[in-house]
Amino acid sequence: MKTIYQFSEPQIKQVHQLYKTVWWAKDRSLEEVTACIKGSQICIGLLDENHELIAFTRIISDFIYKAIIFDVIVCESQRGNGVGKKIMGLIKNHEQLTKVKHFELYCLPEMEAFYSSFGFSTDVGGIKLMRSVNT
Repeated sequence: MKTIYQFSEPQIKQVHQLYKTVWWAKDRSLEEVTACIKGSQICIGLLDENHELIAFTRIISDFIYKAIIFDVIVCESQRGNGVGKKIMGLIKNHEQLTKVKHFELYCLPEMEAFYSSFGFSTDVGGIKLMRSVNT
């Protein structure tokens, strides 16, 4: 596996294809994905031996207090092969994130055990997620 932090136009198209494989991002356009990648402070991708993108994530942070991890996606054919563990390790050990006090992310209940193995907990002191939809 090769790790990338900068994405060429063809690699952004591969990210877009990865998004199409997950229910929560399947409707994102290529233009939105391109803007999303360019607007995120850290993006991490993993390429297989054929230079195909097999995993992606992006992080937004103040580099001291919080780092919010978004869009952790592993290609379906690679799930269960340690790719998710690899990408989470790359996040937690990224040189720009070493001073961050709290990493946060959203996940479905069935993914809680996976993220718990990296120190994530649902015990966040009673904090609730709130959302306002921009219409």
